[in-house]
Amino acid sequence: MTKAEAARLIDSTLLKADASQQDILKLCEDAKRYEFFSVCVNPCWVTLAVKLLKQADVKVSTVIGFPLGANTIETKMSEAKQAIAEGADELDLVLNVGAIKSKKFGVVFEEMKAFRKIGKNLILKVILETTFLTDPEKIKTALLAEKTGIDFVKTSTGFSSNGATIRDVRLLRKTLGSEVKIKASGGIRSADDFLAFVKAGAARIGTSSAKQILNKLGTHH
Repeated sequence: MTKAEAARLIDSTLLKADASQQDILKLCEDAKRYEFFSVCVNPCWVTLAVKLLKQADVKVSTVIGFPLGANTIETKMSEAKQAIAEGADELDLVLNVGAIKSKKFGVVFEEMKAFRKIGKNLILKVILETTFLTDPEKIKTALLAEKTGIDFVKTSTGFSSNGATIRDVRLLRKTLGSEVKIKASGGIRSADDFLAFVKAGAARIGTSSAKQILNKLGTHH
């Protein structure tokens, strides 16, 4: 894989609570220079990121119901509508983990259907937060996402006790048809990690170490 090909698989991510405007400027500058697929920022930075990347071939992603997924559907959809109005290209929605754990799959299905309806022209990703889920819960939720026409199933927020695992990516890849892609995120910090997740079946990698990974890939054989 060339560096350019690797860059097109990366959502360069900055979601820390203390990220400043200066940090977002830097994130977008680096994204332009390295030609990452997208930057992923918190909703309050969408307008700025869209402005900074206007001339660039870099998408703007943002997160909805982040990081717990425990907002009501109405709150999440209002957040999604605002992000779309401000020019976000892709939305990563944290699903209601508590509903999944309570076997209230109807709630999760409704949430995804509402999300798909609002973002009909956008790439939509749903975050499972796999660290909290059993394999049957992961499989069932992923299949509901597929049924709803969600574009990506994403492993983690990166803000919980654990992030992505190779095992989960393989499980999701085995579960889902080829039209649903997998995004691995949470704790992916090295070139070795990056390559291992891509090999396991991830079509997109979310990482806050995008630049470091790409620089290391140049020396990879």
